[in-house]
Amino acid sequence: MSISNDNTRPRDDSDNESISSVASTAAPTVSKEGRRTDKEHFFKHQEYEFGGPAGVVAMMIGFPLLMYYFYICMQANDGWFMYPKSVGEIQPLLEYMWKYAVQHAYPTQKAWAIYLGLMAMQFTLAAILPGYHQKGLPVPSLKYKSLDYNCNANVCFYSTIIISAILHTTHTFRLTEIIDNFGGLMTVAILVGYGCSLLIYLLTIAFGTPLRMSGNFFYDFFMGASLNPRLLGVDIKMWAEVRIPWVLLFGIAVSGACKQYDTLGYVSPNMLFMVLATGLYINACAKAEECIPQTWDMAWEKFGYMLCFWNFAGVPFTYCYPVLYLINHHPDEYRWSTPTYILLYGVLITSYSIFDLAMAQKSRFKMQQQGITKFRFGFPYIPGSTPNPDTVKYIQTKHGSKLLISGPWAYCRKPNYLADWIQATSWGMSCGVPFLASPPIPHWYAVWFFIVLVHRCERDFERCGAKYGEDWDEYCRRVPYKFIPYVW
Repeated sequence: MSISNDNTRPRDDSDNESISSVASTAAPTVSKEGRRTDKEHFFKHQEYEFGGPAGVVAMMIGFPLLMYYFYICMQANDGWFMYPKSVGEIQPLLEYMWKYAVQHAYPTQKAWAIYLGLMAMQFTLAAILPGYHQKGLPVPSLKYKSLDYNCNANVCFYSTIIISAILHTTHTFRLTEIIDNFGGLMTVAILVGYGCSLLIYLLTIAFGTPLRMSGNFFYDFFMGASLNPRLLGVDIKMWAEVRIPWVLLFGIAVSGACKQYDTLGYVSPNMLFMVLATGLYINACAKAEECIPQTWDMAWEKFGYMLCFWNFAGVPFTYCYPVLYLINHHPDEYRWSTPTYILLYGVLITSYSIFDLAMAQKSRFKMQQQGITKFRFGFPYIPGSTPNPDTVKYIQTKHGSKLLISGPWAYCRKPNYLADWIQATSWGMSCGVPFLASPPIPHWYAVWFFIVLVHRCERDFERCGAKYGEDWDEYCRRVPYKFIPYVW
């Protein structure tokens, strides 16, 4: 173990020729110790997470129910929690919520057409448009070959904006239809999330190579069986992570702005904030898509219900509650002073910049280990996003890889998570301070996201501890704070 600067070129360490059409041999050196560790932890099921089979079943049932509950509270109770005040009120409340969901969240033909039309458009654009070709991390199950990715999310995103603008201005498809059919779209998204999860799981069992299977159907369905499902050259997991949730979430915000303009003749600074916030996020994902293959989601997480459902349904239809609140109220009810708007926008832009910087540094540092030295710079470019090989600091592990301890990564192990969470908090604050100037549900994203990030930290740290052993202990000594510098 050492901390050093290393400019040596990686060597080819692969021997699988069966997937040469989609995999390349560029890969950092993986030591014998690293391969031994991978055999123990990458290929074989080790232990149950999320409470095991019972826990994942509860989540697969609970997630959709929670989405309906929040939606009904948001629309029927002004964003405040609905609950029975006595035992006798339980049944009437459940009946009311059931009738409300049937009336306002039924998966109509129009809702199906909108959602499936978006999926078809995003897949077609991903399959046909040119992009920046990038190699992912070496995949142990492919004998350490690296899959090739056509990173065209940026051109796809701006193509989507142009197409949407044409459809809206020509009245072929008014973007306000998204907000007007929100409940039905949510139900369709839930059904698609379940359906795609099951389809990919069954196809992998029948024709693919299942990875890290526990033997319990419910748990394996939740976690997934396939690591890198692909169709017509499109990596389905990366496509689902970038193209559907954030494009749709941005579309919901734009739809809210269009609805507000049609109703009032102007768009409030609060609604413009949500358009900017969601636009910055999808733009960050799109302009630096080549960094995504270096992430844990792509290199480790299988594409099961957990990722599939959350990308197709959870993200776009639970992170958007501030938009619904702003639509349901006149801007005079949540108007802020000019200095407050400056503070709100400033917090968003600052946290976004740190998030973008941290993500770019970590991913490009991994790319440099693969011998990749040319990078695409999309707008907006954050200075310092590419580590300097001559000055970057890291810990060399026995596994063969390096742990970055430069830039934001010197202050805590997950600076990107912290910046991401601050962004999420600012989204809710566009509606006002919770319980004082706004109800709690528009702030749900920040609360839920904090729980998710803390749990994800622990999962990641446990996996890294098993993978790197004593080197991880040294890393934790040098970077003692997990999530919040000087606090935790």
